Amino acid sequence: MADGRACAPLEDFPLLAAHAAGGPPLAYLDNAATTQKPSCVLDAMDDFYRTACGNPHRSAHALAAAATRVYEDARSTVARFIGASPEETAFTSGATHALNTVALCYCAERLEPGDEIALTLLEHHSNLVPWQTAARLSRARLSFIVPDRDGVVSDDEIDRAIGPRTRVVAFTGMSNVLGTVPPVKRIIEAAHACGAVAVLDCAQSIAHEPLDVHDLDVDFAAFSGHKLYGPMGIGVLYGKRRLLEETPPLLRGGGMVEAVFERASSFDGTPGRFEAGTQNVAGAAGLAEAVRYLDRIGFDAVRAHERELTRALVSGLDSIPSVRRYGPGPNAETPRGGIVSFNVKGVGAAEVAHVLDRRGVAVRAGAHCAQPLLRHIGAEAVCRASIAAYTIMHDIDRFLEAVESSRNEAVALATSRML
Repeated sequence: MADGRACAPLEDFPLLAAHAAGGPPLAYLDNAATTQKPSCVLDAMDDFYRTACGNPHRSAHALAAAATRVYEDARSTVARFIGASPEETAFTSGATHALNTVALCYCAERLEPGDEIALTLLEHHSNLVPWQTAARLSRARLSFIVPDRDGVVSDDEIDRAIGPRTRVVAFTGMSNVLGTVPPVKRIIEAAHACGAVAVLDCAQSIAHEPLDVHDLDVDFAAFSGHKLYGPMGIGVLYGKRRLLEETPPLLRGGGMVEAVFERASSFDGTPGRFEAGTQNVAGAAGLAEAVRYLDRIGFDAVRAHERELTRALVSGLDSIPSVRRYGPGPNAETPRGGIVSFNVKGVGAAEVAHVLDRRGVAVRAGAHCAQPLLRHIGAEAVCRASIAAYTIMHDIDRFLEAVESSRNEAVALATSRML
């Protein structure tokens, strides 16, 4: 399917289709930053504002009731997608909001001096900085599961970092730099064996691998809609109902209270207590439609398609002498996703990305909000190419051609600037 075709048809995505139909050529390989949106997602958001624009859970009139139905139907759809119940599924502004809620509202209040929070060195800053704050507030300490230089997490390292003082284990489902997938179930089991809470950041994995939170027995999980072919500004916090009921909200105000007095308030039940203020109903509708779209494609098709493209991407980069690639090789046994980072020898990552952009190839360059991991692999900045269900083999070919010539083009560009 990857040979010239995608499991998600290009014509479903207006921005990509416009480029393919005669606009500037574009090979979009920045999907780890955000995915493009199919027409059905855009239509669902537009339809809400055109036909059901009311404030949910607020008023008795017909439009407010319609908005409430749209919002709660979206919640049910997303909950089913991750194997949860609606009561366990709260909408947030994104994964960062959700992870801050867990770190600062559930965990920080329960941690004591000397307790340990275990993280991996693979973490995005959104699943590191909140835990640094939680540790500072509670005087707990951070411990780290250290992967090898390819981002592979070993059983021995899990057993070393998770121990009797561990109270929280927070980790990613897929590295946003190396594409490596840690042993999720093994880490959750190790956390529970010592009585710790397991927190899973699914921001990078959610569009590529099925998620069943009940089967994993994870305590909390978080993801954003915009990496899942959905809109920006909407995300999800999952938590076991018992744990959510024990978690005070991060944001407080209208719509999430049970009773308010002059000097004290009581909070609504779950998930309403986590949804203060007027919610992003159009975003929820768009996210639900993105979930339905992915369901129609099926994860088996997505995984097969992306696996073939990733092999071509990794093998192609490895064949270019001027390239240093990071992460597992094409024949590595460790699970990995379609995220591949690299540098071109003698050329800065930003300069390579600029050259690729001039050739109509979109990648990202920088530290990717993962500075500790980049230091671990010996880099200050890297270029990153990442694929999606609509990526085709022609995109990979154009990317590899552009990378192969990027060193000479970057040198020529720098020379012209000095003249």
